[in-house]
Amino acid sequence: MKEMTCAPAETLARLRLARTEGIGPLTFRRLLARHGSAAAALDALPRLAARRGAPFALHPEAEARREAEALARLGGRFLHLGEPPYPALLAMQEDAPPVLALLGDPAALSPRAVALVGARNASAAGRRLAEELAAALAREGLAVVSGLARGVDAAAHLGALREGRTIACVAGGVDLPYPPEHAGLQARIIAEGGAVLAEAPLGTAPLARHFPRRNRIVAGLALGVVVVEAALRSGSLITARLALEAGRELFAVPGSPLDPRCRGSNDLIRQGAHLTEGVEDVLAHLPEAPREAPLFAPGRGWPPPEPVAAPLPDSPEPLGAAEQVLELLGPTPIAVDEVMRRCHLSPSAVQAILLDLELAGRVEMLPGNRVARLGPA
Repeated sequence: MKEMTCAPAETLARLRLARTEGIGPLTFRRLLARHGSAAAALDALPRLAARRGAPFALHPEAEARREAEALARLGGRFLHLGEPPYPALLAMQEDAPPVLALLGDPAALSPRAVALVGARNASAAGRRLAEELAAALAREGLAVVSGLARGVDAAAHLGALREGRTIACVAGGVDLPYPPEHAGLQARIIAEGGAVLAEAPLGTAPLARHFPRRNRIVAGLALGVVVVEAALRSGSLITARLALEAGRELFAVPGSPLDPRCRGSNDLIRQGAHLTEGVEDVLAHLPEAPREAPLFAPGRGWPPPEPVAAPLPDSPEPLGAAEQVLELLGPTPIAVDEVMRRCHLSPSAVQAILLDLELAGRVEMLPGNRVARLGPA
């Protein structure tokens, strides 16, 4: 099948749509499926939001152009979901970022990758093990993915650079290395054929709320995730959970039960993660290829398929129809299919109402084709 490449105007429109406040990855996909292009979605958004009393501020075209030009000056580029060289493994996720900023070589985004994560305050033994394991994985031709953080992440990147390439996923903008003392490491990753990826716009400082979003990219890029030294409440366990939800293999290095930095990783083994002492333990359980075809692999076209047979109507539904849908929703997520079964509306009408309510900030669409109500009932 012939690969599809967007025209420059559509590429800029996708960046604007992705950067518009209130448009997350799931809404982005729904809007493109509904309108056929980002440009058409941008034209329709103010009207769609206004009819539910929710004024919408589109991301300005001038700001999108400035960001694109600034990234180009850094030697970077944007990767757009559904177009090469967007990582096919990451594209399998329902909430895959619509746009990623890349510094470095796109060829580093190998589909044969392993993520290695762990404690920021890792012990000397934990850092040494992470570095040696990353080097061994790189010798096997695998890309090593991590988050450029202190401790295990930095050790993983350094080990991989000894033998091959590494991919760093950062929580802020690619122009703001974090932590600051890793600016040299980020520059080395780029110079030695690796890649640095970010979902956040240029100039974004990494805040606490950004790291779980970064962690889903780390998990999504890899066939498996290895955890080295993770406390019971740590970001590494978030990455582990996201890896399991994405259908990836999970590995954990055992540690002393007397060290609180190892209690989370030991608990992962107790729950079924592969006990990992060396590279052979990873290779023995790593799949050769994704377990299913990527949803938005290069060449499969855009927009992605949606679970509705007919186009969503542009005309507003009667107020009673929207209220009928809202009455079925609460703070606990429910499958959209269940909503369709319980109300007397067509599937396309329910999808249209949910999109309107989402843009109005009254519901949240979640992975797994689920929906939850926001605010008071």
